[in-house]
Formats: sequence, structure tokens, C-alpha cells
Amino acid sequence: MNTPISCILALGSNLGERAGTLEAAVSELEATNGITVLAVSPTAVTKPVGGPAGQADFLNLVLRIETSLEPLALLAACQNVEETHLRTREVRWGPRTLDIDVITYGELLSTDPVLTLPHPRAAIRGFVLLPWSWMEPVAQLRGESVATLAARAVDTPGIRRFEGEAGS
Repeated sequence: MNTPISCILALGSNLGERAGTLEAAVSELEATNGITVLAVSPTAVTKPVGGPAGQADFLNLVLRIETSLEPLALLAACQNVEETHLRTREVRWGPRTLDIDVITYGELLSTDPVLTLPHPRAAIRGFVLLPWSWMEPVAQLRGESVATLAARAVDTPGIRRFEGEAGS
């Protein structure tokens, strides 16, 4: 692939040093051959969506990247960064040190069960949409305003901008 593709990635963490993990993950993605980070959203504090009860709040952010990697290679690079932060996949939507989702890969539409694009639940997840709209107020997802989608998302009302960890 010669022409870089513009993509959106969503990152989240609700275990350990959440803010430090997200910062390190952004740096690690930027250091990955074939990935250039173009923009980073403000960080959001969000309640867990789905999964077991009693989880800690997540910190979430969104990145705009350019990549020369093919879609599955980009997914593999994201999963390598997750593994660096000891990500485990034991409980669906359970607590995690780091989660990186490929939300869009250019305009590619894919129903591949390994990497469905755009991400199949992105249009209803305020924890992805609101930080994305903060970063890119006029962004579109499948022809619809990301800000409008964020306003409709059930989890959006509880989301706030991260102001730092208590005691730091």
C-alpha cells in the first residue's frame, strides 16, 4: 500500500494507571512503523457499558491516524500494543488495562468477523463519539454527524472531560 489511509482508533482503560496507560499507548502507536498519529482527542471519563457490574470508570480517547498498514495488520499492531499493557480477554466487556478498537479505516466497509468496519457499535457509543466530536467537531460516520450521533447515544449524559487523577 502506498497511499496512507486515514483511520479512527478508540482507546480505553479502566484498570491500573489509566491515564499513563493511554498516554503510553498513543506513544507506542506513533512509534509503530506505518502509523502516524495526526490528532488526539481530550480524554473522557465514562461509565462501563455492558459487562459485569461494579467495574471502575473508564478513561477513553480517540485518535486520528494515517497508516500504510493493511486493515488486519493495523488491528494486529493495535493488539500488540494492548499486549504490551497486559491486556487479557477473559470476560466480554470486562475490565481491562487497555482496549484499542479500529473504528474506521478510510471509507472501507467490511463485514469480516475479525474486523468489521466501521466498528459495528461505534454509532451508538457515546464513549467513542463524544471524544471524537471534541477532536473533530464536523466529523462524519457513515454520512452522519458524529456530534449528532453522540447526542443520541444512551451513555453520553454521564460522560465528562478528564481533569486528572485525584491526588496527582
